[in-house]
Amino acid sequence: MLDRFDRQINYLRISVTDRCNLRCVYCMPSEGIQLLKHTEILTFDEITSFCRVAVSHGITKVRLTGGEPLVRKGISALVRMLADLNGISDLSMTTNGILLRDHADELKSAGLHRVNISLDTVNPYKFREICRGGDIKMVFEGINAAIDAGLTPVKINCVVRKSDDEPDAREVAEFCSKKGLEIRYIRQMDLVRGHFSTVIGGTGGDCAHCNRLRITANGILKPCLFSDLEFDIRKLGAEQAFMKAIELKPDCGSVNSKSAFYNIGG
Repeated sequence: MLDRFDRQINYLRISVTDRCNLRCVYCMPSEGIQLLKHTEILTFDEITSFCRVAVSHGITKVRLTGGEPLVRKGISALVRMLADLNGISDLSMTTNGILLRDHADELKSAGLHRVNISLDTVNPYKFREICRGGDIKMVFEGINAAIDAGLTPVKINCVVRKSDDEPDAREVAEFCSKKGLEIRYIRQMDLVRGHFSTVIGGTGGDCAHCNRLRITANGILKPCLFSDLEFDIRKLGAEQAFMKAIELKPDCGSVNSKSAFYNIGG
């Protein structure tokens, strides 16, 4: 479906939880967050029902995000429900990889096509600093499990401060080259200040060609990451919320003072 700026909107990113097993410095405040009540979080049936409407209006690409989607109990069941919808040609997940080793085969069997895995450094000490904990060996095991399971192409999301020429970024690139992985460099963003840029090696951040909508774990549909514009799918219903998001999607991002990366999935 085309929006008012003739952009083909065919990509939906779904945050399935606001919970995460890491506390990355650019995503999670050091003091922690006020978690949603479990009753506030969309059920798998609600997510699938919304996706059914979205697919009927031209959504073909769906990505599951978080928080960390693999901490959502029974996530493979949701994957299976979405995979059964006619019209989704690209079903993927963004994960920090910590739990992927134990879920890769199950996710593939359920119908997941591929994964993006976050990796900002290959240095275990820097990894713990950035993530405020976590064992990088588990991420490496998750990457290997994803490859073995056929969740390919495995793409690596590497957050950089300014450039893909930074030391950690170069080391991640070397790691990816050896493993046959694709890499995307994402410059650190600031929702409130409106700081964002295009993804190096990807398509995110290019407002003129933006093709995506986002939905938070509690059912708030956002037509733009860098905008306060939002529609509650529970109050409006899936059809009305979707159509309003398409109709009012802005031509370019500005600022977002209502959401955070941990609950909108980036």
